[in-house]
Amino acid sequence: MLKFLEQNKSTYTTPFSKLQKEVQIAQKEANENYKYLKTLQDLFGELISTSNEPQEVAELFVPIMHTILLIWTHSQHYNTPSRLVVLIREICNAIITQCRAYVDGEKVFNAIKNEDASEAHQKLTLTLDVCSKFKDAYFDYKAKSKNQWKITTNALFVRLDAFSERCMDIMHLTGTIQQFKKLKKIEIGNTKGAAMSRSLTQILEEFELIVEEFMKVDYDIMDIEKREFDDDFFNFRKSIKELERRLASVLTQSFDDSDTIIGKFKLLDSFDGLLNRPIIQDELERKQITLLELFKQDLKTVQQIFLEGKILVERLDERSPISSNAPPIAGALNWTGGLFERVNDPMQRF
Repeated sequence: MLKFLEQNKSTYTTPFSKLQKEVQIAQKEANENYKYLKTLQDLFGELISTSNEPQEVAELFVPIMHTILLIWTHSQHYNTPSRLVVLIREICNAIITQCRAYVDGEKVFNAIKNEDASEAHQKLTLTLDVCSKFKDAYFDYKAKSKNQWKITTNALFVRLDAFSERCMDIMHLTGTIQQFKKLKKIEIGNTKGAAMSRSLTQILEEFELIVEEFMKVDYDIMDIEKREFDDDFFNFRKSIKELERRLASVLTQSFDDSDTIIGKFKLLDSFDGLLNRPIIQDELERKQITLLELFKQDLKTVQQIFLEGKILVERLDERSPISSNAPPIAGALNWTGGLFERVNDPMQRF
């Protein structure tokens, strides 16, 4: 073709000659890229395999990043930031696809309906761990590249980070469900116990309705392209905060209604898992001084009992706290042991 153009003194001769050289260079580049990228073919095949569990996917990250670094080091054409960005983004997309196959919105909702939110929570935790491990592998090999990979993190992990945030949001949902389900087993005593227990039952019923309403969404909550999730999840959290305020009110009233320090601690034990909710935590921080003051008073009481009892024991007084049918040493140890337990239990709980 070029010879024909030259013979006819065509004006296309020079552009065509230039195009021919560009094609030859591109051909050489494409052949070299194929040679190096073919080393990733088996690894990528395993990465997108539907039979792999998340743990198995995570085991591929180091071999993949090691191979990419070797390509970057030895290739003359596939060692540019733009090429690396595309490659890492595609790997992130493959990881997201695999994670969504492992735990999608339907599986999360089914676990909640079967009252097994902990299973969904564990799967989401594992999914987050997989995403984190890939980023760790990237940064490890970025350091090994002697920082030749000068690429902003946002350019690489924008979708993976968005997916991780979505997983954390849904983990907040499953974690909240696990915490509120504990209200079923709580029975509050003391004078206001019956009324407070009824309030807890009502809060739990309203919570279940809120969760049921959230689960009516007509999209996959694990799909990061569905931006309407943000509004739905915001409304869910807003409703939960109102329940938290009511729950904090029940807890503080029950706390004030309890007379003894051990009773107050047992009340807190029954709400274990809910106490780290921000609104409830804020309310309980104000009660810490009350607990400390009660403990201080109890310490003084125990000290006084010990000092008075010690004098009576030494005098062999019949009013001695030691049982009349107990040997002196064993009786004294039993008595002081009881006093020690009285102050040690609250101390350990503090």
